[in-house]
Amino acid sequence: MHWINDETYLEIVQPKEFNFKECLLFLNRSNQEILHSIKGDVLYKLLNIDEQLILCKISEQDNNIKVEFPMDQPIANVREKIVQYLMEWFEVKQDLACFYKMANRDKILQPLVEKYSGLRLIGIPDLFEALVWAIIGQQINLTFAYTLKKRFVEQFGEYVSFEGQSYWLFPPPEKIAAIQVEDLRSLQFTLRKSEYIIDIAKSMASGQLTKELLKQKDNYEDKKKSLMAIRGIGAWTADYVLMKCLQEPSAFPIADVGLHNALKTQLALERKPTIEEINHYAIHWQGWHAYATFYLWRSLYEKV
Repeated sequence: MHWINDETYLEIVQPKEFNFKECLLFLNRSNQEILHSIKGDVLYKLLNIDEQLILCKISEQDNNIKVEFPMDQPIANVREKIVQYLMEWFEVKQDLACFYKMANRDKILQPLVEKYSGLRLIGIPDLFEALVWAIIGQQINLTFAYTLKKRFVEQFGEYVSFEGQSYWLFPPPEKIAAIQVEDLRSLQFTLRKSEYIIDIAKSMASGQLTKELLKQKDNYEDKKKSLMAIRGIGAWTADYVLMKCLQEPSAFPIADVGLHNALKTQLALERKPTIEEINHYAIHWQGWHAYATFYLWRSLYEKV
């Protein structure tokens, strides 16, 4: 049993290698984040389940993830979908024992898994959100990417107010499929990114592109190819989406600037490593490239 259903709350059983505080640290890395908010050790997240907007208050209690509902108590089948979303968001089902076994023998990863033990690969369960966020992040710094995401969500998303604060939802593809390029240009999106995002929204709104269809592909390479067939999605974007949305452990955004910076720092290099060098460093990471990348990213925002 993965979760406990109580009348007023629910609890998700944490796996052995799970550190809620580490996961919160990752989620708290930008004060521009609009799709969740953190107060102390409590995480607030608005979800749209079967057209119902449910505000979740997520905390840790007795080594479980406790989910309370400050506004409305959801009914049984909605609760099940909330659990499904949160388990995917925190990648609760992934057994990290093999990753840690490999990482503990790897000179780059060993200090990181020791330091950030229990950190999960925090995902983006919604495919449209993952694709848009990856496209927004192409060739700009993270701070500006968050600014654009905030504008996008405030312009097209829905929200609920609770105790004087607004909690936002990412807009659905149907909404974005109906807008014009100019609507995104006015938020400072480039022409290309505006076109890519609206095209993807149209593909998703028509059912041509879905998470289920991608999941049905035989393997990682096939999933990557079908994503790269979409205009605006190169290798980095495809790997990022496979890693964050489809929980593909072999996804490896090897051209990622953050990954290069992290390796440069971890190895005390004079310059950023080349792609050949990264492939050499990653020789033992087989099947765990996504987690190795995620732990290296974590080392970039050292706050603790």
